[in-house]
Amino acid sequence: MNKVTLSALFLASILTFSSCNSSKKEDSKDMAEDANEKKFDDTKIEDDTEFAVAAADGGMLEVQLGELAEKNAASPGVKDFGKMMVKDHSKANDELKALAAKKNITLPTTLSEKCQKMYNDLAEKTGKDFDKAYVSAMVDDHKEDIKEFEDASKDGIDADIKTWAAEKLPTLNHHLETVQGLKETLK
Repeated sequence: MNKVTLSALFLASILTFSSCNSSKKEDSKDMAEDANEKKFDDTKIEDDTEFAVAAADGGMLEVQLGELAEKNAASPGVKDFGKMMVKDHSKANDELKALAAKKNITLPTTLSEKCQKMYNDLAEKTGKDFDKAYVSAMVDDHKEDIKEFEDASKDGIDADIKTWAAEKLPTLNHHLETVQGLKETLK
């Protein structure tokens, strides 16, 4: 009887440890995309939901990096740009959350692994090193964002998502112009 009990305890221990080791933290962006795929069978609408998920992920990153810029930047211009990112992207994020709730679109609640890595890399820098890396990242990021928002505003299926994307383009273009100017001053 002791052998049976010991064997059962041993087997239970192995199962417990193997389940603990195999549990990997899910990427919030991937989880949101999976939830939306289950809700929306129409592949045309799925493109709109993927845009919304990516915009939410990027928007959260912009806010968190802006807060980081306010703390880690050496240049007053970079600090001010970070403050603008927090203000503008917080507003856009709130609008997107409300729109997603209305459309039953699931959005990520935390940064994706890719965005978290970018944040972690920049969080290790301070002063002029931070300024250069942050500004460079923001130039690249805003160029990519503008392209994605233009595509969504033209090719999207959902009228509300198309309108939201189009309304954000002037702000994104302003951010790009501002950060490109900062990049020139940091050279």
